[in-house]
Amino acid sequence: MTPTDVTTTATPTAAPTYRSLRAAWVPLAALCLAFFVEMVDNTLLSIALPTIGRDLGSGTTALQWVTGAYSLTFGGLLLTAGSVADRLGRRRVLLVGLAVFGLLSLAVAAVSTAAELITLRAGLGIAAAAMAPITNSLVFRLFDDRALRMRAMTVMIVVGMSGFVLGPLLGGTALAHVRWEWLLVVNAPIALLAFIGVRLGVPADRREDLTDDGLDLPGALLSVATIGLACWSLTSGVEHGWGSLVTIGSIAGALVAGAWFVRHERRSAAPMLDLGLFSNGTVRGASIAQIGTSIAMASVMFGLILHFQYAYGWSPVRAGLANLPIILTMVVATPLSEWLARRFGHRIACLVGAGFLAGSLGGLSWGVDHGYLAIAVCLVLMTIGLRTVMTICAVALVDAMPANRTSIGTALNDTAQEVGTSLGTAVVGTMIAALVTTQLPAGTWSTGLVASFFHGERITYALLAVVVGMVAAGGALTLTNSHTVEEHPVEEHPDDETA
Repeated sequence: MTPTDVTTTATPTAAPTYRSLRAAWVPLAALCLAFFVEMVDNTLLSIALPTIGRDLGSGTTALQWVTGAYSLTFGGLLLTAGSVADRLGRRRVLLVGLAVFGLLSLAVAAVSTAAELITLRAGLGIAAAAMAPITNSLVFRLFDDRALRMRAMTVMIVVGMSGFVLGPLLGGTALAHVRWEWLLVVNAPIALLAFIGVRLGVPADRREDLTDDGLDLPGALLSVATIGLACWSLTSGVEHGWGSLVTIGSIAGALVAGAWFVRHERRSAAPMLDLGLFSNGTVRGASIAQIGTSIAMASVMFGLILHFQYAYGWSPVRAGLANLPIILTMVVATPLSEWLARRFGHRIACLVGAGFLAGSLGGLSWGVDHGYLAIAVCLVLMTIGLRTVMTICAVALVDAMPANRTSIGTALNDTAQEVGTSLGTAVVGTMIAALVTTQLPAGTWSTGLVASFFHGERITYALLAVVVGMVAAGGALTLTNSHTVEEHPVEEHPDDETA
């Protein structure tokens, strides 16, 4: 790096910034690695669920929590982690998050039960939450030029989405050669490289850029308790009965925690989430629609992983390759989603996307016992809907925020998606356990069990088609007719840097 590659802002104490992406390759690559590892961990282990089930003797509901525990803690703590970073320093919190993430990934070597793995996944979700709201904001710190910031963010988004959709494929390929534990162990060296790059290339926080606002830890705990108890209620209903004291108690606990959360956030001087934001129809609708998209994606990915490896008897590699329609369509559908928004506006385009989501889930209800080609067509249609609704709602959320609170929109968008992921995984896992079996047998399934599994899938996806269609369309109806397709960049602000 030459002296002309770096410039400084007007004040003598300002951190150096870069004049090109090439000059900033070390910190930019490090931030991309941090974003990649937290996104890929959302889906990487999903391909190994049947293998984990056989190895640890886990049932359907335990497997759903292997996935759900990560999403639950990740989504529930995103906003709080951003607040912690505002107070203690963004780079400092990211470095701590990377260190903890790497160390916990190594701890999988000591796991011997499903409960231990679920606990470990919850811990990884907490560490990922400490990373996610910060990586994007630190990218903006590297550059003064708006165009460079947008180009850097494009690189980040491509890397992050690649990690999310490539997770099953990468995991399936790895499982052909190594044990499932290595899917988590490999995170450690990636986190280490990211740690070194951030430590060397990202400027340290300046005291004047931080805030002394209090942390809303009670709000964070109540939000996690609400979502966690709601998801556990579904698991408990299958395991202990819907009329059991445990199930009724968990439902009541979720309602009490939710009501307490709302009351606390309305009265707090520094709330984790300003509930007044939801008086804006666009903010409310975009958040709701994002929950719908994540319910669809999480439920389909969880259900089809079991479908391909158990009912079809496919290897993890082949099951990973079966997700290629999602990967390819996610890229190809981007121009289509942007064209819909430009041509018809956010509301109509999002309604079209909701129609694709509902239609694809309805199609899966028919297609699960008509072969892979029928499933692949439905995956393409679902991904078009996902890409359309996710893109438009992300843009709409940021646009609807006040100029000095755009970062809250980004954090809220991510939180809504993780809440949807937790709910989607819990619903499909519970439905399969209730309709088929709570204990998935190892080896080749009998003809009767396969037929029962297909029957359970038909009912599950039909129900999800109605639920997701109503949630996504209901959210879309409150959006405006804006034709914007680009998010405004998130500027660093000393009093509002939560994402």
